[in-house]
Amino acid sequence: MQSPDLLAVFLAPLEKSGIPYFVTGSIASIFYGEPRLTHDIDIVIHLSQDHLAKFSSLFPLEEFYCPPEEVIQIENKRRPFGHFNLIHHASGFKADIYPDAGDELHQWAFQSRRRVDLGTSALWLAPPEYVVIRKLEYFREGGSEKHLEDIRKMLLQVEGALDHSFLEREIEERDLSKYWKRIRKA
Repeated sequence: MQSPDLLAVFLAPLEKSGIPYFVTGSIASIFYGEPRLTHDIDIVIHLSQDHLAKFSSLFPLEEFYCPPEEVIQIENKRRPFGHFNLIHHASGFKADIYPDAGDELHQWAFQSRRRVDLGTSALWLAPPEYVVIRKLEYFREGGSEKHLEDIRKMLLQVEGALDHSFLEREIEERDLSKYWKRIRKA
């Protein structure tokens, strides 16, 4: 039996349903930077009322842990960030799902997301500026150096393609400058 593909397990149902999404976090930093091992995926989704009604059916309980619809509805409205998990029983893969909930950076990222062709499938990927900003926020929250290292590796590959004025403005507004300077000095 072939082992499941982390991306296909969670993204194929979203693609099929038409629910707008983009991949961020470690998976996105791998695309923009350097490969590393990960067993989970971070996905930002836009759930309309119509999508809310069918979301749970995309991830059947026989195959996935999926929270009850009431929990998804609550998290879909939580400001500034809602969050819930999906877990694929057979593989143990986990998806951290972040409803956009009106966050301005999420809205910008949906407009700027990139379609990546994987040969047999495709996915929507967060723009690199979004990934950098969120990884700086994750570092501030938890202090894990892996986030800064992911950013450093991304910059080696995509720095010339970044919208630096947007990035600098968002970093300043979110009070992330000291972490950004730390990366730039390294």
